[in-house]
Amino acid sequence: MDNVTRATGTVRSRRAAAVIRFGGLIGLALAVFALVLLAFGQNPLRAYADIFRATLGSPYGFSEVLVKMIPLVLTALAVAIPAKIWLINVGGEGQLFIGALFATWGALHFGSLPAWLLLPLVSLLGFLGGGLWALLSGILRAKGWASETISTLLMNYVAILLVSFFVFGPWKDPESANYPQSAPFPDAAVLPSLFESRVHLGALFAIVGLLLFYVVMSRTRWGLEMRALGINQEAARRNGISADRYILLLMFIGGGMAGLAGMGEVSAIHGQLRPSLSPGLGYTGFLISWITMGSPSGIVAAAFLISLITAGGDILQMTHRIPAAAIHILMALVLFVVLARRSGTGGKK
Repeated sequence: MDNVTRATGTVRSRRAAAVIRFGGLIGLALAVFALVLLAFGQNPLRAYADIFRATLGSPYGFSEVLVKMIPLVLTALAVAIPAKIWLINVGGEGQLFIGALFATWGALHFGSLPAWLLLPLVSLLGFLGGGLWALLSGILRAKGWASETISTLLMNYVAILLVSFFVFGPWKDPESANYPQSAPFPDAAVLPSLFESRVHLGALFAIVGLLLFYVVMSRTRWGLEMRALGINQEAARRNGISADRYILLLMFIGGGMAGLAGMGEVSAIHGQLRPSLSPGLGYTGFLISWITMGSPSGIVAAAFLISLITAGGDILQMTHRIPAAAIHILMALVLFVVLARRSGTGGKK
């Protein structure tokens, strides 16, 4: 009993030390950014107070943080799911754009359907578009023709150009003057908002995706097989586990998650397809998944932190006239903190 008590106390002290160390590093990042604010002639205490008041200090601000979290969680899952068998999906951005493209096609061509039919159709098309786009790289990897890391990265640019082709060409809204965008979505194709805010139904997609990811990986035979493939693919093959099947399946599902993010952005946020659909959401999702090592709880925490900084940065730009570059400095400082914590713990979970 004494040994158990002592071991429990040791674990608690280590956790407390880790929390204190992480808090200290965050404080250091904020202190360094305070110097940046001073260089711009701003009061750091007032700036931080404005960020807190405009985000966590009000229901509207908090809802805006959640809005920014939704696509980040989904694109992080797009990376974390294939990563369980050491597939590196750098194509979340392109898969997001193709998901939005497929969803727009469904909204524009089946706009006469009622919402209870059109919304599931548009959501399915968004998932299908992102999934098929990622599946192309999965096939190349399974056949041994190309690395998924290179192919997914390069296909991002192709996807963005495809969207530009359609919004500059056949889908361009004739009433939008010279601004490239599709016609607005019909009301039946717009994801409904929750709690009288801009938080939309895509939040449920992110929550369900996280829960299924956790349950499948920790509670099912498929999760066990994926962990086996991640540890030693050759040994897993000798035990009858098909690596190629999982490569295709996980790339498709991962791409589908990013496709859902694109569908949510184009349906609930923009209401029409635009080339400026994403400010790098897929790349940020990749970073979130990487620094959290694919942990579902870590994905939520990191997405929340980055969304908080992004929303706070918008406030600083409007109220303090701080340039966007300064906000990127704060983001970089916080990411350095996370990386320093991982390095200090030797990469252990």
